[in-house]
Order: sequence, then C-alpha cells, then structure tokens
Amino acid sequence: MKTIFLRAIAAMLCTLVATSASAAISASEIARLGKDLTPLGAERAANAEGTIPEWKGGITTPPAGYKVGDHHPDPYPGDKPLFTITRANLDKYRGKLSAGLQKMVELYPTLRLPVYPTRRSASAPQRIYDATRRVAATAKLAAGGNGVTGAVIGIPFPIPKNGAHVIWNHLLRFRGVASSRVIGQAAVTRSGDYTLVRLEDAFLIRYSQPGMTEAKLDNRMLLFRQKVAAPARLAGRILVAYETLNQVAEPRHVWVYNPGQRRVRRAPNIAYDNPGTASDGLRTSDQFDMFNGAIDRYDWKLLGKREMYVPYNSYKLHSDKITFADVLKPLHLNPKYLRYELHRVWVVEATLKEGARHLYKKRVFYVDEDSWTVLLADIYDNRGQLWRVSEGHVVNYYEEPLLSTTLEVHTDLQAGRYLALGLKNEFPIGTFNPKLTERDFTPSVLRRMGRR
Repeated sequence: MKTIFLRAIAAMLCTLVATSASAAISASEIARLGKDLTPLGAERAANAEGTIPEWKGGITTPPAGYKVGDHHPDPYPGDKPLFTITRANLDKYRGKLSAGLQKMVELYPTLRLPVYPTRRSASAPQRIYDATRRVAATAKLAAGGNGVTGAVIGIPFPIPKNGAHVIWNHLLRFRGVASSRVIGQAAVTRSGDYTLVRLEDAFLIRYSQPGMTEAKLDNRMLLFRQKVAAPARLAGRILVAYETLNQVAEPRHVWVYNPGQRRVRRAPNIAYDNPGTASDGLRTSDQFDMFNGAIDRYDWKLLGKREMYVPYNSYKLHSDKITFADVLKPLHLNPKYLRYELHRVWVVEATLKEGARHLYKKRVFYVDEDSWTVLLADIYDNRGQLWRVSEGHVVNYYEEPLLSTTLEVHTDLQAGRYLALGLKNEFPIGTFNPKLTERDFTPSVLRRMGRR
C-alpha cells in the first residue's frame, strides 16, 4: 500500500510540473508586451553599459533606392568594426563568445571576428505582434512538449519559462507566408575546394497565414519543396515535405522524385540525424534552418539569457557585389565579409534522452531575443567532445519586415571542413510573395517537374 501511495504522489507531482511548464502566462506578464518588453517579448531597454541599444522598432523602411527584386543593400554602410577578435586577444572576449566560436578562433589562426556596433534591426508586421499578444494567453505545450496547442500566427511563448518554449518560438517564428529562392550549397574541403550545389526552394508557411485558425491548420505548419538543379550528377532530385506541428503524433510527410528511377516515393527517413541533402555528410536533416523538426529525442533546459557576440546584420555576406569564391575560403568564411554584434540571446541546452538515438549527444542553442532565430549552436558528439559549430548569419529583409538567416554555416572541427548553405551572391534574389498555393506542394507536382 505504501508503494502504491508513493507512486500516486509521484505521478501527481509529475502532472503538476508538466502543467506548470506548459501553462499560459499571466495577464500581468502579457501586459508587458509592447511596453518594457518588445511585442515579441525581448527586453526593450538598452543594457546597463549602453553597448546594446534600446529596441525602437527595427527596420521598417528600406534604404533609399531599394526596389523589390534587388539584393538587399546594407542599411549601415558607414559602420566600422569596434574591434576584431583573434587568437591573440581571445582571452579578453571569451566571456561573450560561445564555446564553438572560441574553439574556431583557437584552431584557425586566419579566422578573425570583426565586432560592429549593435543594431537591433529585427522587425515584424503588426499582425504578428497582435497575434503574439493574443496567443500568449492561450498557448500551451502539448503532451511531452512535442507540439503546441492554442496558438497560431504569433510567437506562442514570448515570455518563455523553459527550454522547450524557446525552441518552439524558433520553430514558429515569423518567416513570411510564402517564399521561393535559388541558393547555393558548398561543402568546402580543408584546402578550400568545393563543388557548388544549386538548390531551388519553395516554402508555404501555413502557420503564419492571415486568417489561419488552429482548426484550419490541422497540424500542418508549413509545406516545403526543394529541387537539386546542379551539378549534373545530382540534378533532378526533388522533394516535397509537409511539416507537422506535432511530429510525434504525426510524423512529417515527405515524397522524393528520383530522376534515375523516374519515380516518386515516400521518404520517411528525412528527419533527425539522417544526412542533409547533398551535404557531403556535414549536416543532419534537423540542422536545416539551424534546427527543425521533432524535439522529442532531447531534454531541453533553459540556461537563461546572456549578452554574446553573434552573427548579425550580415549584409556583406548577402551582397551581389561579391562572388561565391570571395566568400568561401579554406577552413572558414572570408573574415572580410563577416559581421558580429553584441546581442542578448536565450541559451538552451538540448541533451539526448536516455535510450534515444542521435549523432549529437548535446547541443547548445543561442537564440536571438528580438526575432527568436537560432544564431549559433554548439554541437557535441557521443563522447561529449565539441564536434560541430553552426552559425546563422541573419539580415532583416525589406519586402516584408522580418529577420531571417541569409547563410547557414556548419563547421566540422574534427574534419577541418564546413558546409555553407544559402549562398545567394551570384543568383537572383528570392521573393517573399510568390504565387504559391497548396497545389504546388503535392506528389503529382514532383512527377510533372521531373518530366520537364
């Protein structure tokens, strides 16, 4: 009887803890949004030293002369680096650098991290701010934290209470409603050689669509299509994915067209730690967009908020005035085009659950407070050794106000290689307003595209 009683008490306590962790925030906390907090939950005020300025709305109008279809010009062309972090002065700045960036500077004597004045450029449409305030009162984690209920359009947890809240804010952050792009991916060898892979992507982000409701969403948060257009040995592979909100209850649906077989097949294994498309094994499927997919294999611990040097306002990397060869150098990107700034980030540690399988035993994510975008990730192997470092170089776009990654870089410290995903310098710029519908993301579309 005593054992049964203790088990009942333990079960009740677990339920209380789970309920507390997933409960919506209070009315008094919601009242802070748009006041001492930004509409998305960041601290509006400057830091004590004034090295992080007050958020004043971010970029809401483009630089003079910009028109839709242009590569986005740098809104801060007169900015100069405040200082540059190198191996020689690394010890002075370790306290504001991730473990991954510290290790890269230690290993690569040619790497320099230029630190610029902080510009809080992140912005979003008013409807996203309004929706965030609305869903903050209703959003909850689903059972096990594997999904979100009571939320649509807005950031579900603008005042997060745990690590799962923060990573869900990243997964559901505003990235526009629909977009298409042509990008390059390069798996760079230690000597600097690479073969450029040309990818043609299209997104329909159902979660953010105006007028979307939880019932209409029906657990499908976004639709994705990707075609490998070059090189010839890889060209013609096309996939379509239906990204589900709760991937434990309903795994993502993926179909792939194989040009060799000229057939469309279901592909249930494009998830977790399966190799990313044409990545030469330098990233996993769930590293795309810094992190995506189901969160169920990890325990997510919120370590708090820190002021850190992170990639930000990377318009030089985004520019059409330089070439891919200008950017891609042995061991790391060309420091001439890098920009780091001091920002406040949420730090979340993801530890592999006992009995779960993944290449990565631990991951530490650094998430921008202003946009909920993952900017950095330190990734550890199953021996507990730092293995890979992911960087999300972001810009604020102008067609539709939003801050998003322009270039992801996944560095393998053990191999001395890196993968650059999202290169745009030599390609026409993508659009956030393509005429895409759900009919453009069906298996039958793969067959038609494959026959062209």
